[in-house]
Amino acid sequence: MKPSSAKAKGRLFQQKVRDKILSTFPKLLPEDVRSTSMGAGGEDILLSPYARGEFNYSVECKKKASFAIYKDYDQAKANCPAGVVPLVAFEGNRREAMVCLSMDDFFSLLVKEEE
Repeated sequence: MKPSSAKAKGRLFQQKVRDKILSTFPKLLPEDVRSTSMGAGGEDILLSPYARGEFNYSVECKKKASFAIYKDYDQAKANCPAGVVPLVAFEGNRREAMVCLSMDDFFSLLVKEEE
């Protein structure tokens, strides 16, 4: 696959994740949740302070044939601001999109849900 094609697939997946955040949190506006340009350092999805209050995750997006999920998660942690939960959104070829977060963060979500 040409690098330009791979970048286009990645860009479309980032936009899919951005759109999913916006549809899940209807109070957010498009300027609250932005997809970064390909190759930019840091988080793949940039959130306004208001959006961060609604969705406190730092998203690393991956769209490729195979994954080294620990490496991808390490990248998400490295780009994650303090006090924010790192999360990897990933999608393989002809596969459903999934997310990965630490077990502790997952169970913290369940506890918050019960409250």
